[in-house]
Amino acid sequence: ELRAGEALSLTGANGSGKTSLLRAVAGFIRPDQGQITALDTQGLPLDLERLRSHHLHWLGHLEGLKSTRTARHELAFQTAFLGGHSDQMMRAVERLSLGALLDLECRKLSAGQRRRLSLARLVAVPRSLWLLDEPLAPLDEQWRRAVGDLIGEHLAGGGMVMAAVHDPLPHATRALDVGGSA
Repeated sequence: ELRAGEALSLTGANGSGKTSLLRAVAGFIRPDQGQITALDTQGLPLDLERLRSHHLHWLGHLEGLKSTRTARHELAFQTAFLGGHSDQMMRAVERLSLGALLDLECRKLSAGQRRRLSLARLVAVPRSLWLLDEPLAPLDEQWRRAVGDLIGEHLAGGGMVMAAVHDPLPHATRALDVGGSA
């Protein structure tokens, strides 16, 4: 169970099911057993398709960036696809210090730069539930702290975070060990 303002760290060995659980919540796969339920602010069931299309962000361990697009075009595409506007995109660019990277093709960005570009959609188009798969893996210490700040602000505003992690998030979370290795 995850409530507004809460973060949950999914822990466990490689292959234990952390990413699979995130993918099931995102609707990419169906769970073998159990069910996923979402409630609105009045405690009434929320349609899972509506949850997935309007209330959550998925950030996988692969960035999902088109390598031949510039960072500007990629972020503009993602922002528009998710229902955001150019002013929101530029706020995300500023927040994640992406200005100097905007005219570079995504394939020319470092792993940390690509991760920051992917994180920008979380800022550009706010959604209540963030599903994050190893969000800190390619980031240096400065950007790990900055992501911690983003998460803290998101939670303070009533957002929720579920993250598969090996490295602890730079914010207090509950932990769920999903089991041993496969």
